[in-house]
Amino acid sequence: MAALRIDAQDLHYTPLNQQIRKAICDGTKEIVIDNVLGQRFIGDGLRGDDVTITVNGVPGGDLAMFMSGPTVIVHGNADHAPGNTMNQGKVIIHGSAGDATAHSMRGGRVYVRDDIGYRGGIHMKQYMEKRPILVVGGSARAFLGEYMAGGLLIVLGMNGKVPVAERGVGSGIHGGEIFVRGKVEDKYLGVGAKQLPATVEQMAMIHPIIEDFAKSFGIDPAPLLSAGYSRIAAASARPFGNKYTPE
Repeated sequence: MAALRIDAQDLHYTPLNQQIRKAICDGTKEIVIDNVLGQRFIGDGLRGDDVTITVNGVPGGDLAMFMSGPTVIVHGNADHAPGNTMNQGKVIIHGSAGDATAHSMRGGRVYVRDDIGYRGGIHMKQYMEKRPILVVGGSARAFLGEYMAGGLLIVLGMNGKVPVAERGVGSGIHGGEIFVRGKVEDKYLGVGAKQLPATVEQMAMIHPIIEDFAKSFGIDPAPLLSAGYSRIAAASARPFGNKYTPE
């Protein structure tokens, strides 16, 4: 079946998403959406490992929320919370993304070529074989990985950018791990987070992910693979244990 092309100019997000859902129910595997400008909820709740949605423009909030399987490729920036509570699939953003990118993500991968806003990866979690992954090519703002309960977050600091230079990195983290190229200044670490140089074994684990990220954007992975990384993880399973009255 040929790809379906939708012109989203001046189209409200509700009929747009209705068209997308109907097309997939009818068996369409490839959808291209042109002139997207702020329409929300694109890809939300969709299923189908062999479905690809290409978004030309700037999608609105909650892109691919609750999605289980499809691939969404954005040629432009994305608004807040792409990948919110996503279960499976891949989101590839050829630009930057807003606050709360990968909020509560439960599986799949989100790749952002450039920067993300505040609270990226907040409440990420994992269960058994489901391990969500967020990779950011540029930099992240404050409270990166806040309250992480699982998953993997990588910030590469490409094009001379500092991966993160704002407070609250890993604040309240009690599961999962954050890798940054280089090192985060200790003053930016949040409550309950600790930072150590990545081990050889840990680097071997993230290298295939970095290679896949680079391939998605046509980037040479060599400088990224040869660099040193730091790992930020939970200092304990109860980062706020001292806030409670002892039994």
